[in-house]
Amino acid sequence: MDSYLENIKKQFLYYKMLGEKAMEQLQEEQLFWQYSGESNSIAILVNHIAGNMLSRFTEFLTTDGEKPWRNRDAEFTNPFQSKSELMEHWNKGWNCLLDTLGNLTDNDLEKIIYIRNDGHTVTEAINRQLAHYPYHIGQMVFIAKMLKNEDWRTLSIARNKSADYNSRKFSQDKDRRHYTDDL
Repeated sequence: MDSYLENIKKQFLYYKMLGEKAMEQLQEEQLFWQYSGESNSIAILVNHIAGNMLSRFTEFLTTDGEKPWRNRDAEFTNPFQSKSELMEHWNKGWNCLLDTLGNLTDNDLEKIIYIRNDGHTVTEAINRQLAHYPYHIGQMVFIAKMLKNEDWRTLSIARNKSADYNSRKFSQDKDRRHYTDDL
């Protein structure tokens, strides 16, 4: 089961990288842009993602993942005055998540933890968040891509470059590796 924990860390780091590469392409003010009053800016999404991470992964094995100090509704507002504040909060959430994952062992994976009094195995709780965070990071990438338009630098296989990518991959010997190892 150590391979699960290593794999899941790499998956989370991959999505962290996608969010950061999307944000790096934007001017500071674009991080705060909203399509409408009902839509989220990248800053709001960062606030929510990090707030969720802090709640879910603080005292992960011993307390409910929905902490009494969490104000989820406030996560859908923008508290940041600058990109540096936004990135500090982003990293605080990610550090909490990654530190927790780094301290887990295969013996922890079948333990029961709670999120809003709903029991999950540790594996189920991690998988739940692995579905949740990429959902919002995909929204961040989409917003950034709209804002950059033709100046967007792709975060995956470039358009009309699938054959080149496949050629490079198939030129390698078969081996057990994570697909993010050569990004």
